[in-house]
Amino acid sequence: MDLILIRHPAPAVGVGICYGKTDVPLAGDAAEAARSIAERLAALGAPSPQHLVTSPLQRCTSLAEELARHFDCVCRIDARLQEIDFGEWEGQAWDAIDRAALDAWAADLRHARMHGGESVEQFESRIGAWLEGWTASIAASAVTVQAPRVLAVTHAGVMRMIAALTLGAPLETTLKWPLEMPAVVWLRRAPSNGAWRLLHWNV
Repeated sequence: MDLILIRHPAPAVGVGICYGKTDVPLAGDAAEAARSIAERLAALGAPSPQHLVTSPLQRCTSLAEELARHFDCVCRIDARLQEIDFGEWEGQAWDAIDRAALDAWAADLRHARMHGGESVEQFESRIGAWLEGWTASIAASAVTVQAPRVLAVTHAGVMRMIAALTLGAPLETTLKWPLEMPAVVWLRRAPSNGAWRLLHWNV
């Protein structure tokens, strides 16, 4: 299985604003971004997707729809691919959020919900369910000549969590890896033993 993750391009939101599940549009042209990403994928030798899925937030769907046109495939929305929900912090400047609340959240990153939104543990469960759904469907399907190829347009937090889950790395580690907009991450799952390998990160 080839799993290629695309981070959305820059959204139309102010610098330093907290936006997770907040639905903000792209700052630039989705069609132009799709052309650039398709060229990058071709240069990497990436296979054309059999499945194209996207977060429901418009900064992802607008790009995904253009990529679907380019690859002549169907684009499906999956709510599990949206960014983490920061609750009452959504739309606020990070500098304006209570420092004590931020420190308490950072001190217990996995379980804390100082903002009233999702904890990292809940976020992991959501992303893990999405990933398990794909791997289970592949395992249950008949063996084919070509391995399934999935292209997902999503968010930085989702991509870091998927990397942690597939590679067995702590999330604290993948959070430190640079991940630009609109970065490409390419993972491959071996059919023989189900082990995942990172082919490209942040390209």
